[in-house]
Amino acid sequence: MIDRILIVEDVAQSRAFMTGILINIFPKAEILEAPDMRSAFGLCERHQFDLALVDLQLPDGDGYGVLRKLDQTQDAVTAIVTTAMGSDSAIVAALSAGAQGYLLKSDPPELIASHLRQIPNGTPPLSPAIARRVMDHFRQTGPNVDDNASLTRREAEVLSLVGRGLRVSDVAGALELAPSTVSSHVKSIYRKLNISSRAEAAYQAARLGLLTDERPR
Repeated sequence: MIDRILIVEDVAQSRAFMTGILINIFPKAEILEAPDMRSAFGLCERHQFDLALVDLQLPDGDGYGVLRKLDQTQDAVTAIVTTAMGSDSAIVAALSAGAQGYLLKSDPPELIASHLRQIPNGTPPLSPAIARRVMDHFRQTGPNVDDNASLTRREAEVLSLVGRGLRVSDVAGALELAPSTVSSHVKSIYRKLNISSRAEAAYQAARLGLLTDERPR
């Protein structure tokens, strides 16, 4: 359920554009706006958000700081980058800072809306151009994964949900496990797959065919 949304964007026209899309998709959600990093930090301290759209270029800092602040202060936010920056360095930095999706402002409005509409289903929103760059990046620089590094059925379930952007507490609720148990599974998965970030987990979940509508059997 998306009840409260944060838009971090310094350009008023872009804020209005995103607000219009969000109102159409989530008509009952409260939408708060921040034109700079300082305002975003203040809102993060006072509110809990379900969804945050964050531009990377801000007048008093950058969106990476906002992403880290969201990760520190929010219990279950889905943080999505909305930007004109599509370089490999920007993408990797954003994912490392906690972004769970990455949309380009140059995408057609209907495509942006389609991606945002899928968020409640657990589908990470990625612009097509960004998805290709992420896959290419990890093919070139990602670890060589031993396909024989077998995951248990439960680990596959956990990786499937982590790959969709769910946090440990969300995974615990979905699988009816204690958060500490989920954390242990995540550590085991990271060790077996030789990975160390959520972005790599999402890539490996996709590579292993775990990002489907059904849980692994």
